[in-house]
Amino acid sequence: MGKLAPLTVIVTASGAPGTAALLRSLRQNGERDIRLVGTDMSERAIGRHLCDAFHVVPRGSDPSFPDAIRDIAAREGAAAVLPQSSFDLEGLAGSRDTFGDVAVLVSSPDAIHRCNDKAETYELLHRLGLPAPAFRRVAGGRAVEAAARELGYPDVPVCFKPVFSSGSRGFRILDPTVDRAHQLLHERPGSVAMRLEEAVELLPEAGGTELLVMELATGGERTIDGIANGERIVLGHPKTREAMRAGLAMYFETLEDPALMEVANTLVAELKIEHFYNIQLVGDYVIEINPRISTIVYQEDLNLPYLGIKRAIGEISDEELVALRSRIRPGRSALRYFDQVEFDVR
Repeated sequence: MGKLAPLTVIVTASGAPGTAALLRSLRQNGERDIRLVGTDMSERAIGRHLCDAFHVVPRGSDPSFPDAIRDIAAREGAAAVLPQSSFDLEGLAGSRDTFGDVAVLVSSPDAIHRCNDKAETYELLHRLGLPAPAFRRVAGGRAVEAAARELGYPDVPVCFKPVFSSGSRGFRILDPTVDRAHQLLHERPGSVAMRLEEAVELLPEAGGTELLVMELATGGERTIDGIANGERIVLGHPKTREAMRAGLAMYFETLEDPALMEVANTLVAELKIEHFYNIQLVGDYVIEINPRISTIVYQEDLNLPYLGIKRAIGEISDEELVALRSRIRPGRSALRYFDQVEFDVR
C-alpha cells in the first residue's frame, strides 16, 4: 500500500513544553509525509528549529491572532490547525468558520468560554454532582481574605488562582504554617506557598483580577486525555501526572480506570467538547478542563495527535476510532526530560 497524500499542519504555541514530542509523533505517523508549520509569539520557540516553516504571530489573546493564523494557513496550504495553548482557543473558536476547508481543531466558542472560566467550570461540576473543591469567586484583597476564612483558613490551607488562567499561572497556596526563612534560604525561587496576609498586601484592596479562592485539593494527580466528538469520548484514557518540576509534570503512566472515563464522558457531553480534551484531577477532585491537546503518552501503534487530525479532515470515522480503544496499553509510561538545540545567530 502506497503512502497517503502529504499534509501540511499548523501547530500553534510551538514553544510549549510538549512541542518536540508532538512534532516527532506527527512526522512518525507511518502513513504519509507531514509538513509542519510552527507558530509562536516568540521567535525563540523550539518550533522554529523543528518545523519545516515557522512564523511569529501575535499572542493568542490578541484580536488579530485568528487573522494571522488564517493568512498563514492560506499561504502554506495547510489542511489543519492544531492549537496547543489555552490562550489560542477563544479567538480560533470564534473564527473557525472563516477558515474554509482548513480544519481547525477547536471546540465551539461556548465550550471554550465555559472551560476557560474556572468559576463556571466549578459551578458545573457541583451542579452535576461531580467531585470538585468548594470555592468563592472574588476580586480584591478584602474579598480574598473573607473567602479564605470562610473556607477554613487558618485552620486549613486554601489556595487561589485567576478565574481565567492556564496551567499553574497565578496559582498560590495560602498556608499559615509556611516557613518564609526556609523558603528564602533553602528553596528555589518561585515557591507557590505564602501566608494570607502576604497575598492581601500584594492585591488591591478591592477590584482587580477576578480570583477563585478554593479548598486545597490534595492527593495524586491524574488526567484523562483523548479525542471527543462533541457528545462523547471516541478515544482516550486516564494517566498519572507525577514528578512535578517548575510547574510541569515530568512522569506519566497510562491507567485503566472506567470511573474516570465516566467522569470525562459526562463533562465532554455537558460541555460539547470536540477534538482534543484534557481533564485534570487532584485526589478525587476535578480541578481543570482543558479543551485542547496536552501531554500525550505515545504508543507506536496508537498515535493520538495524528488520529485527531485524520478525524478532523474526514479521513477516519468515530466508529473506527472507537475500535482502536483496545490498543491502549495501561502501564505505558512517559518520562519527560530537557533537551536543547544549538544554532548561530550571526
